Amino acid sequence: MSDFEGLDLQAVEDQMDDDRDGAGSNRVVLGVLDGSEPPEQWISTIENGSVLVLNVEGDLNELAAGFARPVREAGGELMHFRGFLVVTPPGVSINSERLD
Repeated sequence: MSDFEGLDLQAVEDQMDDDRDGAGSNRVVLGVLDGSEPPEQWISTIENGSVLVLNVEGDLNELAAGFARPVREAGGELMHFRGFLVVTPPGVSINSERLD
């Protein structure tokens, strides 16, 4: 039996068409966390429902200090993974089970 049996590709395509505006939870934003962007910029991105994947260039604790707490308090998650900081909005969890 194929893994794709029962997959409604038309529904997926319709959802993709609806989400093409580039906003919300269908968006992953890549960036560099080096202190050049204000913390409010990262908070705004998360508030809009996007996931951040930031290449950390410097001291993570210092660079993320301005937005980590507001993200957590809003229900988002942060995880440092191989030189990157992954930041998710509320409702999007980070599953690290396969890292064990």
